[in-house]
Amino acid sequence: MKAFGYIILFITVILSSCKTNLVYINATNPAPVTISNATKNVGIVARTTPTDDNKILNAIHQNRSGESLKLIQESSAECVRGLNDALTQNKRFDIIKPINGLDLKTPVTGTFPSQLSWTEVESICNNNGVDILFVLEVFDSELKVIPITPKPTKIDNVVDVINAATQSQVNITTTIKTGWRIYDPKNKYILDEYPMVENLTVTASAANIVNTTEALLGRKEAIKQSANNMGHRYASRIIPYWVSLTRDYYVKGSNNFKIATRRARTRNWDGAGELWLIETKNKKRKIAGRACYNMAILSEINGDIDTAMTWAQKSYEDYRNKLALSYLNLLRNRKQKLQKLEYQTGN
Repeated sequence: MKAFGYIILFITVILSSCKTNLVYINATNPAPVTISNATKNVGIVARTTPTDDNKILNAIHQNRSGESLKLIQESSAECVRGLNDALTQNKRFDIIKPINGLDLKTPVTGTFPSQLSWTEVESICNNNGVDILFVLEVFDSELKVIPITPKPTKIDNVVDVINAATQSQVNITTTIKTGWRIYDPKNKYILDEYPMVENLTVTASAANIVNTTEALLGRKEAIKQSANNMGHRYASRIIPYWVSLTRDYYVKGSNNFKIATRRARTRNWDGAGELWLIETKNKKRKIAGRACYNMAILSEINGDIDTAMTWAQKSYEDYRNKLALSYLNLLRNRKQKLQKLEYQTGN
């Protein structure tokens, strides 16, 4: 216990001797996918039913994966439902319309097909009163059996899975793949093309073969639930999100810095700023440079990025504060993100 106490004391001494403290700033980052705030109505459609062109190849794949055409269709519908529910909860759009009854198909299960023609996309959007189209273009569930005990097993279908479990301990993994595209017919641009993967795993052996059989029989519902969750998660790609930014500010340089630091620790940032502003005119260049830098931090805390950039630039150019140059680059990057966020949200 004494040794631990010494470690804490040592760390405290080291921290108290530092010339800067950390401050955490909550900020909103733009969504990974940029959709104009002017876009109010969206459609969602599935394009995962395989065509008859590769019927034999798709049939072999479905047999090995324990996957049926009905499962593909039902799971795709759940994926669409998950996205629809998430977008509805977020209230980003005025109208979110799942579109059914379209004869959209994919040549081969499990891979992105060629893009839909813009003529077809425009027709779907016009007929349904939507601006852009979310299209689920990939849905696949692949069954894999990985022996845990070293006994090679030939696996061709679901029946072989159960047989394998009587001979050795295995992991039965279902890999679920989805893939979305977002079509913007007005600008004839693909706003996003994004694949997702999720794994469901059960362990099987002769000792728990009954449970394993039940798990395989319940696999269909598990896949559909997973598909719904993946649709839900995809919505996060068009929703801005919160981040915590870390910034350093100076705590040493003059008596005013010490008082300002105490004010900052009680979140009296404006009070701290009053003292930092006085120190920007300090005759000692080092202290004035630190004060200008701290004024930049205060401006960012108050949401004024342009003023923050002006103070950081002054700190570096007039007083050669190297930390200010790094901070200025962070602010420039932050401003770009805020401009993108404004385009996405209109705020």
